Amino acid sequence: MHGVFRRGWTLDCDGDGSQWNSPVKPGDPAAVEQLFDAVAPRYDRLNDLLSLGLHRHWKRQLIHWMRPAPGETWLDLCCGTGDLALALARAVRPAGLVIGLDAAAQPLELARQRHQRTPWLCLEWLQGDALDTGLADHCLDGAVMAYGLRNLRDPAAGLLELKRLLKPGARAGILDFNKLDPDGAPGRFQRFYLRKLVVPVAASAGLREHYAYLEASLRKFPDGKAQEQLARQAGFSMASHRPLMAEQMGALLLKA
Repeated sequence: MHGVFRRGWTLDCDGDGSQWNSPVKPGDPAAVEQLFDAVAPRYDRLNDLLSLGLHRHWKRQLIHWMRPAPGETWLDLCCGTGDLALALARAVRPAGLVIGLDAAAQPLELARQRHQRTPWLCLEWLQGDALDTGLADHCLDGAVMAYGLRNLRDPAAGLLELKRLLKPGARAGILDFNKLDPDGAPGRFQRFYLRKLVVPVAASAGLREHYAYLEASLRKFPDGKAQEQLARQAGFSMASHRPLMAEQMGALLLKA
């Protein structure tokens, strides 16, 4: 397993919506990192509240589609506070490994604290760039990313890096908001949900500007068909985008 790492790493298993614009610019790595550092202490509670707990179901569904097996090595890219990485680690026990990587320090610290409650799970937490992870070529049996691709400076480059890391035939799953036609019923509902529920609830926690960022980030995010095309251009042999929650969310399922 130590072959997964390089650069000295080691393993230790013990409308136009202009009024809703956010000062956080989509694709700005420093701004996104600062955003997630700021929201980290309240991130999980707000996710539970804003999704009515459904984000946990979507992540379980993603893991079900991925079929991680005992003994495999997986990556949770843009892992945040670690809930998906921890669930993966349970699936690859007893001899498997899960690496959680994120650019922001505060969410990673919370992930490490959560891991302390289940120290028998084999995880490694790394702070790094999703576009340049520093991991070895073809070192992974699988990878997941939840609500991270949309925040990357270059989603296409993120898919290329993911493809580089995966063994031939390995699988990957990416969960995120679905980019919708703003004039269709699902798109109108998504806009209503973000503006009338997400932003006001976040504002009550002093995080209005941080969550206004969601709508701004979706404007430049590729839709499902475009994500499939980008994945094939990155070299994936299979790419299929599946809608979730009445098209509000989407899962990009990939095979290297």
